[in-house]
Amino acid sequence: MSAVEARLAELGLTLPEVVPPLAAYQPAVQSGPYVYTAGQLPMVEGKLPVTGKVGAEVTPEEAKDLARTCALNALAAVKSVAGDLDRVARVVKVVGFVASAADFTGQPAVLNGASELLGEVLGDKGVHARSAVGVAVLPLDAPVEVEIQVELVQP
Repeated sequence: MSAVEARLAELGLTLPEVVPPLAAYQPAVQSGPYVYTAGQLPMVEGKLPVTGKVGAEVTPEEAKDLARTCALNALAAVKSVAGDLDRVARVVKVVGFVASAADFTGQPAVLNGASELLGEVLGDKGVHARSAVGVAVLPLDAPVEVEIQVELVQP
């Protein structure tokens, strides 16, 4: 078991299976020392646990927890390309999308769920730049979507 996966276990988390693509794309691709993930929805065992807009049908607290799930799914996608999460040198960038009610402005707090998970799991390697964007709707009416870019240590 890798050190990162051991840390996940300490946190009571398990790396999920890679979420299959919903359309014509790959869950993650590597270019040079970087892995770019596709947008990851908060899928759990092939299903969205909740749907709707944050600030309407979904509370900000629920959405923050869903963003954690998105980040965990993103780590699974990274592993599928890198082979081992211990190869992650650092998370470079996180981009998060929040399906938002018209008056909802708490996107950064929602995306803290993803950022905090990456920090808990990867320590200083999980510190990253980030964008948090409010949108009208996401695929499958998901409340949150997260993509990450990581730099790998070369073998």
